[in-house]
Amino acid sequence: MSGLRIENVSLRYGARPILRDLTLPELCPGEVTVLAGPNAAGKSTLLRAIAQLAPYRGRITLEGEDLARMPLRRRARLIGVMPQALPAGSSLVVLESVIAALRAGSDGFTRKADAQAMAVLDRLGIADLAMEPLDQLSGGQRQMVSLAQAIVRDPRVLLLDEPTSALDLARQVRLLGELRALAGEGRIVVAVLHDLAMAAQWADRIVLLHRGELHSSGPPATVLTPDLLARVYGVRARVERCSQGRITVLIDGEVQGGPRL
Repeated sequence: MSGLRIENVSLRYGARPILRDLTLPELCPGEVTVLAGPNAAGKSTLLRAIAQLAPYRGRITLEGEDLARMPLRRRARLIGVMPQALPAGSSLVVLESVIAALRAGSDGFTRKADAQAMAVLDRLGIADLAMEPLDQLSGGQRQMVSLAQAIVRDPRVLLLDEPTSALDLARQVRLLGELRALAGEGRIVVAVLHDLAMAAQWADRIVLLHRGELHSSGPPATVLTPDLLARVYGVRARVERCSQGRITVLIDGEVQGGPRL
């Protein structure tokens, strides 16, 4: 078994259930899986559970090995996490922060750490930021640095929570293209995205969550249908096929009596 399996996972915050006995189809190397769904559907919480950052009931395995029983340092090498935002208040420059992320999953000092970190920054097109203080970066620049920190250890699984939220359109396309390339190198890529048009363009599979449960899973064209979007999101939508064969989602308005925040 080479994939990531989520089986019968439940998670509560106090008395409030967030994930309800959730089982997903196996997430496979080479695929970009997008977690989609309305607010409070459990998307970010599921990422935290996979990363072992939130307690849960159930079983999450990678290549047949239970992640909850895996030694912390080994898990850090196998799983890269890009959170919604980097913590504020860091005194590090960009290169130092990426080196620190590399060493967090290492058994000791890595003499090539500087070169490895710079190679990742160069791959992402942000090598010019190497000596810039983290706290002086824009939101979009910080997101790209966060991605560099997540991939510098060459993980098998990459978890990304709203990775495009602070990026302009061109940088969104660049980042999502990079995720496709990372998946193409044999990684399991799982990202939370709210932009369904972007998800439709870049995902191999969309996992749609609703109220902590699996609503549907499959290729974008089978999941993102007007009927489903009306029922889950409460919106009137059109699904159009693009010139490259993928689909895009166009929102026309709300459905009367649909979900409310």
